[in-house]
Amino acid sequence: MKRDANWIAEATGGRVVQDAPGEFTRAVIDSREAGPGTLFVGLPGATADGGAFAPKALENGAWGVMVAEDNATADALSTVHRPLSTGGAVIAVKRPLKALHALARSYRRELKATTIGITGSTGKTSTKDILTALLRPHLKTHSSRENFNTEIGLPLTILEAPNDTEALVLEMAMRGEGQIAELVAIAEPDVGVIVNVGPVHLELLGTVERVAAAKAELIRDLEPGSGCVVPYGDRYLEPHLRGDLERLTFGPGGDVQVTDDGAIELRGERIDLELPYNQPHNLLNTCAAVAAASLIGVHPSGRVDVRFSSLRGEVVELGSGVEVVNDCYNANPMSMRAALDHLAGSPAERRIAILGTMAELGPDAERYHREIGAHARGLGIDVLITVGEAALPYAEAFDGERYPVATPEEAGALLEEIARPGDRVLVKGSRSVGLERVLQPDPAAGVAP
Repeated sequence: MKRDANWIAEATGGRVVQDAPGEFTRAVIDSREAGPGTLFVGLPGATADGGAFAPKALENGAWGVMVAEDNATADALSTVHRPLSTGGAVIAVKRPLKALHALARSYRRELKATTIGITGSTGKTSTKDILTALLRPHLKTHSSRENFNTEIGLPLTILEAPNDTEALVLEMAMRGEGQIAELVAIAEPDVGVIVNVGPVHLELLGTVERVAAAKAELIRDLEPGSGCVVPYGDRYLEPHLRGDLERLTFGPGGDVQVTDDGAIELRGERIDLELPYNQPHNLLNTCAAVAAASLIGVHPSGRVDVRFSSLRGEVVELGSGVEVVNDCYNANPMSMRAALDHLAGSPAERRIAILGTMAELGPDAERYHREIGAHARGLGIDVLITVGEAALPYAEAFDGERYPVATPEEAGALLEEIARPGDRVLVKGSRSVGLERVLQPDPAAGVAP
């Protein structure tokens, strides 16, 4: 296939304003990332119209731009330094975001790569990373980078896949109803994986049942005969299961589960895997990934070289002999419990938890935070540091050594004061808290904790 201007216009229903030789290899929405081989897509935003940056993208060397009609005129695309006549390809479309979706869908169909969509309340990124590692020794596999899991990130992921890709592993995120359905319509997955359903996005959806229904749009919109991977015995997903899908379950009692000695078993058959981790939640994620691989005919074995996405359980060794688990990309009651469980089970002189708020939990947010504080108390966590006012309820149910601070930087400074050699520290909270700054240098001090 040749991804040139005419192909773009045909796939999107747009028109070629100006042609250019060659084709694009990936799409970008930031003009600063534009360069040779890129197609800049000018998306309208809440505060600015991305299409207005098309001239800058062309100046930066973009192969071409796809913009709304108003941004595709000679006047709109000309600059002092670069008249339109010397620019790259220009394709005008009615609605750039919908055109991006259509372009990705068309490319996915032409690739004919087996496609797996993964969603869940927690653990979907790690499951995506694990599944990618399981598939790569067997198939040319392309997967979502970092958090490229939205109505913008997912089509960009598809469009940057090499044309010899055999398997696409796509993470699918949502905050409300209809969003998973939108992603399924773009990706048209052959297998859908729901890692779990829990109390997330409650601010918008209200109940876990509605969260399950929104996640289950992935199940609902699969073609008959497709594959489906779900947790065994999940009561929230039970009403959404379909009899015309090939289904595998995972978790205790499921088709794929962890044995007493920590191995993975598929319908009674031991899967010989060398895993570089032993956290219970990631072993469960591995079960989901093995189930998905099995549904597309891949039977993984041997060493699993996983490259986990950033800020998800990264272990950082501080110079003072303190080990920090940097798991601050996101947090909800399910992932918080799992992270605390792993902290409690890890060898250490003391166990310190630096916790930020769990966002989007709705009117019961304080209760959920208190329950996590009580869980930490029950596990025997030695020290609790809460970051921000909304995180104070953690401490209300925790009767050990505790310190409330206002900012991540204060938490970092406090950690430097109280940490001792042999301590193990968990840093976890919702992305909005910015807990990655706990381990960043204080500009005023000029040193890292």
